Amino acid sequence: MTTQQNSGAADGESLTITDNRTGSSYELAITDGTIRATELRQIKVNEDDFGLMTYDPAFMNTASCRSEVTFLDGEAGILRYRGYPIEQLAEQSSFLEVAYLLMYGDLPSGDQLSSWTSDIEGEAAAPAALADLISAFPKGSHPMGMLQSAIAALGTLHPESKDIADAGNRETQVKRLIAQVATLGAMAYRHNAGKPFVEPRSDLGYAADFLSMMFQDGDSPYEPDERIVRALDVLLILHADHEQNCSTSTVRAVGSSQADPYASMAAGIGGLYGPLHGGANEAVLAMLDRIQTKDAIAGFMEGVKDGKERLMGFGHRVYKNYDPRASIIKKACDDVFEVTGVNPKLEIAVELERIALEDEYFVKRRLYPNVDFYSGLIYEALGIPLDMFTVMFAIGRAPGWLAQWNEMLNDKEQKIARPRQVYVGADERPYAG
Repeated sequence: MTTQQNSGAADGESLTITDNRTGSSYELAITDGTIRATELRQIKVNEDDFGLMTYDPAFMNTASCRSEVTFLDGEAGILRYRGYPIEQLAEQSSFLEVAYLLMYGDLPSGDQLSSWTSDIEGEAAAPAALADLISAFPKGSHPMGMLQSAIAALGTLHPESKDIADAGNRETQVKRLIAQVATLGAMAYRHNAGKPFVEPRSDLGYAADFLSMMFQDGDSPYEPDERIVRALDVLLILHADHEQNCSTSTVRAVGSSQADPYASMAAGIGGLYGPLHGGANEAVLAMLDRIQTKDAIAGFMEGVKDGKERLMGFGHRVYKNYDPRASIIKKACDDVFEVTGVNPKLEIAVELERIALEDEYFVKRRLYPNVDFYSGLIYEALGIPLDMFTVMFAIGRAPGWLAQWNEMLNDKEQKIARPRQVYVGADERPYAG
């Protein structure tokens, strides 16, 4: 006998499911193109049954939250922060203005931006305890490990950050983290380079101050070329948020336990640390180094088709069209190379892109350049070493992580993250001593 069970979908769009095991039918409400996974729990063989679950390794088709921060349409190649197209923000905005936008939902007025910038500049100096911590690492330690440790340690110096229910307190910690992630990243670089730490300067903008803390030598103030400063600011904007990627979903998952923003962000840095997430632009440079010359490209691409080589920096888990950030970075390359001279790898990169966009093999597979394809070329031109690339990514992503963390705390539907599993291990068995 067939029975109909309803989850309140009668007044809107719905999905009807028939369980062929029992003959029962269930009507589930569809909202924003989704059904609630917990509604599947009513689909049971008998009353003792736990109920139906979904099995979704790597969360390929699971929405874990509702968010107003970033819109991404991978099929159309669209990326927007709070509704603003990434192309317009990269052209007209600044990194700290975008950070404000991500955090508060609207672009700031002139006074709001001035106050926001001043507050962040006032938090930029790192405590002496963190200078001691970074100095204690062996030379050659990976800077991402140093940055992750320093961010976690920074939280211990601010026990008031545990009061996450206080919105004003949260804002203070957010500003401190956006400010000091750049300072600590620069300190990690200076430590490995065997150079003394450089104090932040309030007379410079965010990107220029970071370059100063990285590259100042001697007593003369570091004065970076404005074209380089602008290119770095654009790169930071492009990395500022990207929906529910590995590191961002990690920040949300850890934050869902009501951990403070320092612990949550340190966890996000750990997610970004992995080569499948933050290290992709390093792999692009390694590929370009291996190809070496333009004459070797044809043979390399044939190797890709034969499965003997991997085309790094092309394709994306979400984008099935040209990553809008890639075209913006390609233009930024031109600005940087006007100052530094053209990186010889650029010619190889441009030719790889041309072939991939014309060759039927790659076109059919929708392998378009992503944000990592050109960003490494800029970092290398600026003199930033390979192991600092993920640190640059983390500095840019910090406002997005913190905006997502703050949004998650204000979402009444969110609870502590706790995925289910499908147990496939042994049944009960006696202990044999």
